[in-house]
Amino acid sequence: MRNAGLGSWPHRRARMAPTREAFTYNGVATSYAEVALRTTRLAWQLRELGVRHGDRVAYLGPNHPSFAETMFAAHQLGAIFVPLNFRLTPAEINYQLADCGAHVLVHAASHVVEHPRAVSLDVYEDWLLGGSSEVLDEPVGVDDIALILYTSGTTGRPKGATLSHANLLWNTFNLMIGVDVASDDVALVTAPLFHVAALSQTLLPTFIKGGHSVITSGWDVAECVSLIEKHRVTWMFGVSTMFADLAASSLWSGADLSSLRVLLCGGAAVPDSVIHTYQDRGLVFCQGYGLTETAPGATFLEAADSVDRAGSAGTCVFFGDLRLGDGGEIEVQGPNVTPGYWNDPVASAAAFTEDGWFRTGDVGRIDSGHLYVLDRLKDMYISGGENVYPAEVENAITSHPDVVEVAVVGVPDARWGEVGRAFVRARDGAVVDAAALREFLGSRLAKYKIPVHVEVVDELPRTGSGKVLKPALRRLPL
Repeated sequence: MRNAGLGSWPHRRARMAPTREAFTYNGVATSYAEVALRTTRLAWQLRELGVRHGDRVAYLGPNHPSFAETMFAAHQLGAIFVPLNFRLTPAEINYQLADCGAHVLVHAASHVVEHPRAVSLDVYEDWLLGGSSEVLDEPVGVDDIALILYTSGTTGRPKGATLSHANLLWNTFNLMIGVDVASDDVALVTAPLFHVAALSQTLLPTFIKGGHSVITSGWDVAECVSLIEKHRVTWMFGVSTMFADLAASSLWSGADLSSLRVLLCGGAAVPDSVIHTYQDRGLVFCQGYGLTETAPGATFLEAADSVDRAGSAGTCVFFGDLRLGDGGEIEVQGPNVTPGYWNDPVASAAAFTEDGWFRTGDVGRIDSGHLYVLDRLKDMYISGGENVYPAEVENAITSHPDVVEVAVVGVPDARWGEVGRAFVRARDGAVVDAAALREFLGSRLAKYKIPVHVEVVDELPRTGSGKVLKPALRRLPL
């Protein structure tokens, strides 16, 4: 095949195991042969809408098999897939659609955004059936861009991290080496697929091996337990909050989790208590470290070390390298690392050292080859597995007519890991009400970005050069 990218995967897998179940969603199973046929029909329909090599195809909505089908179909044409965070506000989504220049938008009926070539899932099935079943084989190289994934920018505007087909392929290899993914594995895909972790750490490795992905539209503890028991799920990925919710549920003690071979956790620091809760039950609980820009795996804690090295992010992935730079900053190099940001050469250049290592902005230490993530050089914090950049939140808050200045920091939270704490300075003579401010932000920011704590202050601590001293703010008691 001339297509060396992900678009060829459905046909390659279908010719090896056509009748094997690829996806199950809401009790409906789709075989690999059916996935190959459906993605081919969809590719022809995208082509009818004018999609060509390098064009962008966006997807907006909760987890659904159509997410994977749209991605594979776009890749059959050599197009770039842009999964959008359905938790964002319309204004945030519109910015990303405009920035990437999306030629087509496939969206859930519950997420309506104006676009000249929008296809709702309400008509998706009929639309798909109108496509040809003739196999497309467009030339696609592994170095072609496969994905644009938006990550909030430190300047207040999201940046589109690009990942090539090669980045995703090498990450898949690294994951399969670390987890020993098998063709009879059953993955529970319940974390949002617009995040690279759910996509690259569960769905893609399971698919390439011919395993079975059980997809849910969102996270629900009762549904999770039911699906694990029904489908004999062998592995899953989740963020710390998800695993903490499951362990705290009344279903925990009676749930049949005997089929689970390994649990993967990432996206935020995991409390030791959560790790030990799972290990005490005899479950293998493994952590990893990475970023959107590393597709995402940079390190992984393999099962053999998961008890002795609990709390560690593991060792560097097989096909990759890691070092500590100035100030202990974690730097990564390898075939899984992004070539740069979409239409942003300045940010792309700033992300790499002079000798070509990706600068993560995180600080760590290495003990016997195992990475421990200590802190972040950047101000970004992680709330419920979602990256939040204070500059973006501060921009939104200062758009309020009564706010003259604000500083936002992340503070510990028992449920979400971290949440925002905003220190607001009001304009002279104005009164800022915390509840009213949060309501004001509701149409401007996704809910997880809105600070939980809002405090009105007379002044902000500053350095001699006039910069706000955020470390001093973080140390203030709640």
